[in-house]
Amino acid sequence: MTAEAASHVYFGMNPMWVSTAILAVTYAVIMSEKVNRAIVALVGASIMVLVGVLDQDQAIRGIDWNTIGLLTGMMILVSISRRSGMFQYVAVWSAQAAKAHPAGILFILQITTAVLSAFLDNVTTVLLVVPVTLAICRTLEVPAYPYLFAEIFASNIGGTATLIGDPPNILIGSQAGLSFNEFVLHLTPVIIVVMVVQAIIIHLLWGKDLKATKEAEQRVMSMRAAESIEDWRLLKQSLIVLGAVILAFVFAKPLHLEPATIAMFGAAVLMLLDNWIHPSEKAAHNIHSTFGDVEWITIFFFIGLFIVVHGVDVGGLLQLLANKLVAATGGNLAAAGYSILWASAVLSAIVDNIPFVATMIPLIKNMAPAFGGAEHIEPLWWCLSLGACLGGNGTLIGASANLTVAGIGERNSVPFSFVKYTLYAFPMMLVSVAICNIYVWLRYF
Repeated sequence: MTAEAASHVYFGMNPMWVSTAILAVTYAVIMSEKVNRAIVALVGASIMVLVGVLDQDQAIRGIDWNTIGLLTGMMILVSISRRSGMFQYVAVWSAQAAKAHPAGILFILQITTAVLSAFLDNVTTVLLVVPVTLAICRTLEVPAYPYLFAEIFASNIGGTATLIGDPPNILIGSQAGLSFNEFVLHLTPVIIVVMVVQAIIIHLLWGKDLKATKEAEQRVMSMRAAESIEDWRLLKQSLIVLGAVILAFVFAKPLHLEPATIAMFGAAVLMLLDNWIHPSEKAAHNIHSTFGDVEWITIFFFIGLFIVVHGVDVGGLLQLLANKLVAATGGNLAAAGYSILWASAVLSAIVDNIPFVATMIPLIKNMAPAFGGAEHIEPLWWCLSLGACLGGNGTLIGASANLTVAGIGERNSVPFSFVKYTLYAFPMMLVSVAICNIYVWLRYF
């Protein structure tokens, strides 16, 4: 493939170096945050084609449409479901289940966030939970920072547990051919342990010192969770469709269905139910609102990124790096797994974990022949997922959910210093990765 690409690159330049330069510049501009990352990725993808590293057909083949379909379908499902008020209901119910005690609320909101993040996009989860958390903190007259910090951690930890919980997992599952059930069986056990340990650390750091007056606690207990539900009919429809979608994910293999098909069909059915009885004006408004809620920036970022990474793969860099990694680990699968786990964690704390994982996937695929074929490298996928998803907790720029929470906090007079967050978060992230290291050692190596 490299020789074929070389004949089309302008001036006979080496396609590996050209594609690598495009990737490096694309990453650098994304990290600078001076230009929207979707624009950067699309420009990088276009340059890959314009300079001849890829032709248009190759570029289109490089896009993982299963990932695009799954992301879009789940975004539509969440957009419609959130209008019912179900997620606000869950947050208020969680606070009252803890009897309005600040430390209890801190723990239960972490668990609630983690569970929601296992089935929803992390950013969506924090967008739903954080505003309610701020309202509860104001009512209790307690500092909001510990709660928001804990919800960042819980969203990234919970999202690691399933195929659909975090974009890196969606990428890995689609391109490595791993099912919803496989993610649950291989990752959920260790994620439960990680979540418990992190909750204990957060309690020791902040929870044990949080206090509220009896009057403030009574105000929280007097909140009516049911008033959060804005549309009971839509709530019932959303629960039925979401339940059916999750069930279909579980039985996807015997049904011979891909995740994108399940998510898109569920989204189409819920849109149909949402608009079935409304007059045309209301139905049109609902449809525009639903499609407006889809994070098109994320979708087009993925499309551009797929093409850029495919260009690097065609150029030959990833095959070269895969060979060097195999040589550096002496052809030892366990050494390769530990290297991927820790490198993914540290690097994902520094750069956005989505482009990092998109680059790592073809690199790991290229390692398969050295370890006896694709069926023998499955542990490497779990190492990549655990490292990339949990590593995102290490700094404020490690994952999109982190910046989202920090932004909401700043707008509500809850300052989020990069240094302060990192001083707490990075050591905690290393603890979670160390737990995962023990887990993969015991289970796979």
